[in-house]
Amino acid sequence: MNNEQPIIVGLDIGTTKIAVIAGRKNEYGKLEILGFGKANSNGVKHGQVLNIDETIKAIRTALDNCFASNPDLEISEVYVGIAGHHIKSLQTRGDIVRQRTDEEITQREIDQLIDDQYKTYIPAGDQIIDVIPQEFTVDNFQNIPNPIGYGGVKIGANFHIITGDKNAIRNINRSVEKADLRTKDLVLQPLASSSAVMGQEDMEAGVAIVDIGGGTTDLAVFYEGILKHTAVIPFAGENITNDIKTGLGVLKTQAEQMKVQFGSALANEAKANAYITIPGLRGMPAKEISVKNLANIIQARMSEIMDFVTYHLKQVGLDNKALNGGIILTGGGSQLKHLIQLTEYVTGLNARIGFPNEHLAGGHIEELSRPTYSTCIGLILKGYDDYEHNRKEFDKDFRKVDVPEALKKAEEAELEPAGDIAVPVAVKSRKGLPNFWGKFKDGIIDLFKEEEDKHL
Repeated sequence: MNNEQPIIVGLDIGTTKIAVIAGRKNEYGKLEILGFGKANSNGVKHGQVLNIDETIKAIRTALDNCFASNPDLEISEVYVGIAGHHIKSLQTRGDIVRQRTDEEITQREIDQLIDDQYKTYIPAGDQIIDVIPQEFTVDNFQNIPNPIGYGGVKIGANFHIITGDKNAIRNINRSVEKADLRTKDLVLQPLASSSAVMGQEDMEAGVAIVDIGGGTTDLAVFYEGILKHTAVIPFAGENITNDIKTGLGVLKTQAEQMKVQFGSALANEAKANAYITIPGLRGMPAKEISVKNLANIIQARMSEIMDFVTYHLKQVGLDNKALNGGIILTGGGSQLKHLIQLTEYVTGLNARIGFPNEHLAGGHIEELSRPTYSTCIGLILKGYDDYEHNRKEFDKDFRKVDVPEALKKAEEAELEPAGDIAVPVAVKSRKGLPNFWGKFKDGIIDLFKEEEDKHL
């Protein structure tokens, strides 16, 4: 166990759930999860905190569950995700003439250039959340990814500035403080999710990260190693649930259950003769609901979300196959059946599901590898980025805290009964990532070992 690193905590305040994850990098630079807790979220709508009291209660519950998973943890400050349709972004340009032109460019000068962008004029009532440098220029040399060590008279850069509504930001900070925590930094949720599910090759190839949450769908577009665009689309999983509730005349809990268990994003893939029986209310007769009708409702809303994604890609000129890495779908909503096919059909780009195991150490419970926790794991990675670049002060008293047994993966594969045959449950993992298959019993395990040997 590497105790030379700080423990960093991510807090994802979502519309449907609130998650707290504590992590520390091991000696291989992978994240080991030291604590994990979640709670249902009631005070948040479309990514914005509306009911502060309800949100405080939910944060405390998630925090208590995190402490229950590992009583050795101490948590005082957290990295918090922010979303909501009040989020806007703009492009600016900044330059400085250097004082000491005989020396190489230093990090301090880059920090100065970034700090100057916080003085950019933005509408009253808004606040700058983040300033992200894109390409740098040094004198007449352009498109420099990192100018440290260069020599020159003038240094400049293009910037992507993210702004949000002051009141919305204040509500988040107030909820966190009243839950006896301190906000270390606010991070735009699509950027957090991106860092969790994306590798360096994805950034260079060009990808759009589409994080489908409960209240918002967050978008981050990367091209040639640079963040080109961010957007928050105000439709997501909750809207689909409400559409099902209204369209089929069922309760919200029933609508959610149907979406998860029987939902499909493509009506053509749904069986025409399959029906779901919903018990009637207070003595009313039971309802028969067509699986195809359910899929039609889901497809209509999901197509609308993907149309927004296409619109944003057109805005920055990155539709029509310019993104070789295609679209990476993540967040809880990405687990809908046939969503990859619908996304490819609507956008014309290749699509895949992004799991947050890109930077996770192996051997954790499978729940943590679900796309639902991409934002939370990305928040920890953002904290490590700050730590490694000395952007913030971190507690140097690194206590010994081990990965609790509750968060370690069981030795045997979890088995799901399917008739008389037991089928091993597995998390899809990307090429080159640690293999998540569990150990299979008896003779089957040898087959898998042989297969792995061939690949190695």
